[in-house]
Amino acid sequence: MRAYVRRDLPQLLSGVERFRRDVFPSSQALFEQLAQGQAPHTLFITCADSRISPETITQSQPGELFVCRNIGNIVPPYGETLGAVSAVIEYAVLSLNVQQIVVCGHTDCGAMKSLAAEAAPCCQMPNVHAWLRNAEAARSIVRTRSKSVRQTIRDMAEENVRLQIAHLRTHPAVAARLAQQRLALQGWVYDIGHGDIAVLDAQSDRFMALDEARERLVRKQKVAA
Repeated sequence: MRAYVRRDLPQLLSGVERFRRDVFPSSQALFEQLAQGQAPHTLFITCADSRISPETITQSQPGELFVCRNIGNIVPPYGETLGAVSAVIEYAVLSLNVQQIVVCGHTDCGAMKSLAAEAAPCCQMPNVHAWLRNAEAARSIVRTRSKSVRQTIRDMAEENVRLQIAHLRTHPAVAARLAQQRLALQGWVYDIGHGDIAVLDAQSDRFMALDEARERLVRKQKVAA
C-alpha cells in the first residue's frame, strides 16, 4: 500500500529550514542565552485554537512567555482536576517566578460555541465534554440574557475569562503570591478579525479597550512608584 503523506508535512520542514537559514543567525546570541535556561515574565494561558499565536499578538521574544494552551483557555479549580494545567501553574509561579498570569480568551471560540449551543459531544468526544464542565458557570450567567448568537459567543468568552481567573485564585501557589503582592492576574479577550484586545479591569469588572487599560496601568504604576 502506498504511504500517505500530508502535503503540509514537507511545508513544516521547509519552514524549519527557513528558520535555520534566515531567522536563527540574526538572533543567535539570544538563542545561545536561552540555551542556558529560561526566565519568562508571564504565564500566558490561552486556547489551543490554531488562530491564536501568543508571541505574535504580544510581539514577544522567545523566552518571555511561558505558554499554557488548552481547549477554552480553562483553569480547573485547584483539587478538582490535578493535571497538566495545575502543574504548569505551579511550576510557572514557584519555579520560574513569573510576575503575572494572563488568561486570554478569543472571539469565535469553538469551546464557547459548544457551550452556548448546549452541544454535548458525549459519545464522540467525551473528554471534551467533561473538560468544558469547567466553564459551565460562564454559560449559566450568559444564558440569562437574550442576545444575538454572535454576541452570546462574545459574552461567553468574557464570562469564561472571569471564571478562569477566579479558578486561578484557588491554586495555593497563586493565592500565596497574590497575598505577597508578587503576582498580578489579568484577563484578555482577543478579537481575531480586528486584531484587538479587550482587557478585564479588576475594579469595575468590565472589559475595556486596550488604550484605556494601558493608560490606567501606567497611572497605577506611577502612583505605586
